[in-house]
Amino acid sequence: MIIWLAFLACAAVIMMAGPVLTRQADAIANASGLSRSWVGLILLATATSLPELLTGLSSVTLADAPNIAVGDVLGSCIFNLLLIAVLDLLSRDQSLFGTIDRSHILTATLGLILIGTVGALLIVARGALDFRIAHVSIYSPFLVILYFVAVRASFRHQGHAGGVVSEPQPDARLGPAILRYAGAALVICLAGALLPFIGVALAEAMGWKTSFVGTLFVAAATSLPELVVMLAALRLRAVDMATANLLGSNLFDVLILAIDDFAYTRGALLADASPAHAGSAFAATIMSGIVIIGILDQPRARFFGVIGWISILLVAVYVLSAYSIFLLGQ
Repeated sequence: MIIWLAFLACAAVIMMAGPVLTRQADAIANASGLSRSWVGLILLATATSLPELLTGLSSVTLADAPNIAVGDVLGSCIFNLLLIAVLDLLSRDQSLFGTIDRSHILTATLGLILIGTVGALLIVARGALDFRIAHVSIYSPFLVILYFVAVRASFRHQGHAGGVVSEPQPDARLGPAILRYAGAALVICLAGALLPFIGVALAEAMGWKTSFVGTLFVAAATSLPELVVMLAALRLRAVDMATANLLGSNLFDVLILAIDDFAYTRGALLADASPAHAGSAFAATIMSGIVIIGILDQPRARFFGVIGWISILLVAVYVLSAYSIFLLGQ
């Protein structure tokens, strides 16, 4: 009972800090002239992924739980893509995929490539192909390079589309917005740092596998900022900011895996983690592909006037992925 209360307390703190983060990110966009899509892709995606970063670092250094670290990152990726279905469900007037900017196709495609690479490495980066420099897998620097290439490509694409910078609002103040943004991000960090310990205790108390707990419970908790930010952005009618945050978080999550590997001194993180996590990675690539199809096709039909077939597919893949990690995880 105490473990569940601690889990819910961390989740509540993250949920309270999320709306503050969104409002200040929007204020930064207004004061600086940056587009909402770019702010969502970089500022919000980075800040809302801080719990995954702190959870991963705590998991591999203090809790000695590599499966929690990898499961949290990949579980967060599929949970973020599930939230796109939730965003579509909440967009009552019309389908989300008919309204968001097509520039998100590039971000989703880059996420598909990065996460697919992680899935492949979880299978092949062991045994004879487990190459390391000291304790660090040689594949981790490759993931870091891929991340920065992806961010630069997104920036250039939005720049060509005229979507990165506009005229700042004269009455908007940048300094206070940055300070409040940093304060909310710090609160989210502190709550996220406690989650791996709670996750390990929860797995032991319930008799569950740590890979399943990391992928489902810890990932859902560390993705609460994305959920809260998404809802706050929806109230601001900033659906592009919400979408960019969710897709951008998946890019940053891959960078987190590389950082976790540098911090994991017992070996190479992807080699020591359960290969069952590859199922989560491949589920995320499938879901990213479904999102890309939705943005390209822009389907208008909605079942019972509530949800589109793209979102139903996203939910189905998420459920199948969670069930498979429960059966096959360690």
